[in-house]
Amino acid sequence: MSKGITKRSEDYSAWYNELVKKADLAENSDVRGCMVIKPYGFAIWEKMQAEIDRMFKATGHSNAYFPLFIPKSYLSKEADHVEGFAKECAVVTHYRLKNAEDGSGVVVDPDAKLEEELIVRPTSETVIWSSYKKWIQSYRDLPILLNQWANVVRWEMRTRIFLRTTEFLWQEGHTAHATKEEAETETIQMMNVYAEFAENFMAVPVIKGVKSESERFAGADETYCIEALMQDGKALQAGTSHFLGQNFAKAFDVKFLNKENKEELVWGTSWGVSTRLMGALIMAHSDDHGLVLPPKLAPIQVVIVPIYKGDEQFEAVSAKANEIKQALEAVGVSVKYDNRDTYKPGFKFADWEMKGVPVRLALGARDLENGTVEMARRDVVDPNNRNAGKKVVNFDEVVAEVQATLEDMQQGIYKKALDFRTEKTTKVDTYEEFKQVLDEKGGFVLAHWDGTADTEDKIKNETKATIRCIPLDDDVEAGQCIYSGQPSARRVLFARAY
Repeated sequence: MSKGITKRSEDYSAWYNELVKKADLAENSDVRGCMVIKPYGFAIWEKMQAEIDRMFKATGHSNAYFPLFIPKSYLSKEADHVEGFAKECAVVTHYRLKNAEDGSGVVVDPDAKLEEELIVRPTSETVIWSSYKKWIQSYRDLPILLNQWANVVRWEMRTRIFLRTTEFLWQEGHTAHATKEEAETETIQMMNVYAEFAENFMAVPVIKGVKSESERFAGADETYCIEALMQDGKALQAGTSHFLGQNFAKAFDVKFLNKENKEELVWGTSWGVSTRLMGALIMAHSDDHGLVLPPKLAPIQVVIVPIYKGDEQFEAVSAKANEIKQALEAVGVSVKYDNRDTYKPGFKFADWEMKGVPVRLALGARDLENGTVEMARRDVVDPNNRNAGKKVVNFDEVVAEVQATLEDMQQGIYKKALDFRTEKTTKVDTYEEFKQVLDEKGGFVLAHWDGTADTEDKIKNETKATIRCIPLDDDVEAGQCIYSGQPSARRVLFARAY
């Protein structure tokens, strides 16, 4: 195994691409713009999915599944929605193939044209609200709190594994409510669920906020989001929650009889996160030696590597290693005993370091004599000090020491990311200062904006920085727009972004 990857400081993009490959997370598919998520990468996604799904169910949501194909006419019913997705849609026009008459292969049968084209799901608001029309008649049928785990297709010209691919995996929540207040509460609740997951499990600090009108989801009245900062100083949108108002209810004529027996339109929300979170996890924490995974999302939290000479030592070391493994598993720690006899310990150390396993235990014949094991933590690597992050632990203390170390790592990884974000967040009062910070420092920039789409577009075109959100937790502070000089009610969060 070749351990080396390009350093972040030399070429961040190359570092990311090489890390995804060498950590065995994913690879490009033969289908242009699509990815193959490999078992180790998918195991991380499954950990994410399990925790998010648990949080959804704890807030009263149930899972369902809706069709992959959406009739073209459905997208036409909500004008803003079709405008937002029209350029990204994959379209099915025929339903049959046939062998070419010249024997060259299969061709589309021209006689098998669909009466109405089908759109491969870019998002599911339209097909779900068509079902809600059948399900909802009375206030007694509300609220409907559904989530769907699915794949979607959005045609992309420039792709990068996990961050932007033509097909990706996600969840999409779709809820229907009797009142505006209920729907707005739901929208904010789900933004908070995403923030809790990002911070408590991914160890990624996020800023919660509202999107500007031009950055709003197509068909929504309001879009809430969580924004994270990557190590290269670029922002990444980690999750969105949309207050749909009554837009889709109007489009699909979804009405209900309220308690006063009067007919009303239903209020709606939608919200989602995707495998883009995998990209965020990689870019927020990993280093020049490979992945750094927060223990709560690591498929393997501890790896045990035996060091031995001959079968007799191997059997003795294996007996103790399996004993330690069982003791750790008994308290809920996931453990891998790497007893492969085709690789030397040095290779295994490098392999598991690249894959970001939080804790490594090395166990040899001398350790058996001393009643100890060497423990190394992944978040402390110093090429100039081979003992950095290592300690010797007595056998009877291994379980407690591992548990404490995993907890300390989870908190430490979050703190490191938070400190980085704090250092990379800058308030500016002039446009010149704004451009200088973007070019020389990067990160989040808090600046005044006059609230107009024209100013927002001009800043974006001139600097490639966008308004990531209008933060919810910042103090309101009046000032002057950095670009136009017009009055501004508060600062907004700018950044260059993925």
